[in-house]
Amino acid sequence: MPSVAYLYDPLFLEHDRPGHPEHAGRLRAVMGLLRERNISDALCPLSFAAATFAQLTAVHAPAYVARVQALSQRGGGALNPDTYLNAASFDAAALAAGACIAAAQAVMSSAACRAFALVRPPGHHAFADHGEGFCLFNNAAFAAKSALGDLDAAEDYAWSPAALRSQRDARPARVMIVDFAVHHGNGTQAIFYDDPRVLFLSIHEYGFIYPGSGASDEQGRGRGRGLTINVPLPPQTGDFGYALVFDQIVAPAALRFRPDLIVVSAGFDAHWRDPLAHMCVSLAGFARMMRVLCELSEALCGGRMVVVLEGGYDLEALSFGVLNTLRIMQGNLSEVEDPIGPSPVDEAPVEELIAAFAHTHGLE
Repeated sequence: MPSVAYLYDPLFLEHDRPGHPEHAGRLRAVMGLLRERNISDALCPLSFAAATFAQLTAVHAPAYVARVQALSQRGGGALNPDTYLNAASFDAAALAAGACIAAAQAVMSSAACRAFALVRPPGHHAFADHGEGFCLFNNAAFAAKSALGDLDAAEDYAWSPAALRSQRDARPARVMIVDFAVHHGNGTQAIFYDDPRVLFLSIHEYGFIYPGSGASDEQGRGRGRGLTINVPLPPQTGDFGYALVFDQIVAPAALRFRPDLIVVSAGFDAHWRDPLAHMCVSLAGFARMMRVLCELSEALCGGRMVVVLEGGYDLEALSFGVLNTLRIMQGNLSEVEDPIGPSPVDEAPVEELIAAFAHTHGLE
């Protein structure tokens, strides 16, 4: 059986602004824990290259890509009050997009069973024509569009002819993107809002929190109507509430849509100790979510899954969240580590709310 792959490059650490919540120390902490636990020895490192301008503009407007590149070449600046660039940011973001393209190609060509793109800057708040929410380019969108055949990326990677033929033959008709980062994946939603090939499902805190979108009545447009599923949850939703969402909404939606690939926007900022949110999820709760997603990928996709790192701003919760995710992707269900423990705050009651969401989307 092909191994579980990971994609990482030290260039991702060069995009940095000390004191900003999305700083290089996040990924440095993740990689430090993975080395400490020696988990990389059992994983397959994948080589990859930066996305080309042509690939970047298959997702993003050419004027926006040029703006990011020019601002970075001038030494950096601010796209908006919360999204920065420095001299390395364009190169890091283009490399992150390339990593997600390579991850999808590897999974679809059976060079890897599953792949985790350990990338930054994050991406799910990046729209076609602008970035926000710490995000420059939409990494999950590059993975999905690569698998769907929207990127003519084959010539940019050193694939064998046999692998390329296998990738073309395995190209899926449907991709499901599951985003469990605590902030609504507004950029990803917008990119695929009218695309009938992509089911986008976002589970997020809703209310007085960025970005303020992701209401349950945002359900897609045109041929994509019904293929956007938002699950906006109140503050203090925890492990039990998320388990209900995965059992009553995520799993039935996947079984109905029957994707050929699952892409996961994996943010660990719904953890109860995260400083930018107000949820009550524990590391054990995240592990359960990933078990469900892996089971769905086995049942529906031949195991094909690409996981893309998004948010998570408590370094310990983020690092152990990634560690546990990789172990579960490998099929190791017995070594989940949760040194932080459960939330000390009682969970919000959400049973009726989740049942109502399931009814709204015909998932009862």
